Amino acid sequence: MKNKHALILGATGATGQELVKLLLENPIYDKVTIFVRREVEIFHKKLNIHIINFSKLNEYKDLINGDVLFSALGTTLKDAGSKEKQYIVDYTYQFEFAKIASENRINTYSLVSSLGANVNSLFFYTKIKGKLEKNINQLDFKTIQIFQPPSLIRQPELMRSVEKISVKLFQKISNFGILRSFKPISVEVLASKMLNESLKPQINRCTIYKPSDIAN
Repeated sequence: MKNKHALILGATGATGQELVKLLLENPIYDKVTIFVRREVEIFHKKLNIHIINFSKLNEYKDLINGDVLFSALGTTLKDAGSKEKQYIVDYTYQFEFAKIASENRINTYSLVSSLGANVNSLFFYTKIKGKLEKNINQLDFKTIQIFQPPSLIRQPELMRSVEKISVKLFQKISNFGILRSFKPISVEVLASKMLNESLKPQINRCTIYKPSDIAN
């Protein structure tokens, strides 16, 4: 298998951090490029870091080249401050970046979405994710991999108290029947699955991975 060049959005987030670590350790990926909004303290001979203004993505078109684009970018309503600002991060930035990537002939797009993503959802967050999935699928990628995890167990230092409580709750209720799909998954498991799937030959152009697919 020839060496690959990975691009990552959301490299400083919980899942993104794990992806960066795994990709830097993997011999198939000989180059890893991350796009961030501020300086990060990561040093590795395979790693390229581009600090960019996401509201001016057209200025960075020539930098968006490689084999696989991993998109783990996202925020919460609380952190964003408003629905409008959350929409910009969770939809606009990701879609515009993906559009440039497809135009630059990047073959594979790997997206962290959400369980319940649906463009017709009554819930704002899952509606955004559904819209992103739908419109990404219309771009000219050879392979699209969409991961729909349930609640994610982040690194201990990133977990808020309310997250710890909700994770424990979902872990308890997910032992029953149809609620098993809500069982939280660690970001390490998700990142590992994304990496492994990016290296496998794909039968379908677009594959959606549900919680049970990610955990296995």
